[in-house]
Amino acid sequence: MPPFVIRFKRFTSLNTTIRLREGRILVNLSDLLEGAPESVIHAIAHILLAKLYRKSVDAGQNMRFKRFASSAAVTRQTEQIRHTRGTKRYFGPEGRYYHLEEIFDSLNVRFFGGLLGRPELTWSESAAKRSLGHYDAAHNTIVVSRVFDRPSSPRYAIEYLLYHEMLHLKHPVKMRGVRRCVHSREFKAEERLFPQLEEAMSFIKRL
Repeated sequence: MPPFVIRFKRFTSLNTTIRLREGRILVNLSDLLEGAPESVIHAIAHILLAKLYRKSVDAGQNMRFKRFASSAAVTRQTEQIRHTRGTKRYFGPEGRYYHLEEIFDSLNVRFFGGLLGRPELTWSESAAKRSLGHYDAAHNTIVVSRVFDRPSSPRYAIEYLLYHEMLHLKHPVKMRGVRRCVHSREFKAEERLFPQLEEAMSFIKRL
């Protein structure tokens, strides 16, 4: 058996890594796992070794770790760590052609009765086409891809994208057992209320 070098690292999540290098197995574990129950540590060891040697992961061990990771206490601690340790780059809400704060305020009045608190709003650093927008709960920030900040982008497409992320503010992620429910039934029902949904989706697909 190769010697093991195991370290706890100040990750911003429950990250774990395992590598075989120069005859040694190097393991990095999130320090959030310090003090975890022994059965959970055993499950992590099994999962990592199975991945390293390309073996199938035992369903029971996998479920044990998922239950631990999705528990209310660990989820709360992970969000807090992401907020305090994680960094977020802000490029501001003002683009060359569209201002995100103005669009947010307009949507807030039209669809939410003006009751949603405005999070940090920022354009992305680059004109990304794979990630068009996201809501970061840990930093209470909505990021919109700069690919939309151009004259050829119809306002309704940006409005829909921002509206979608605003729904994440209203309908936070919920846990159903060990599964994260990002888009609940209520979320999807309200999303369908956007009047130009089909046109916006069609434009986004063309991107």
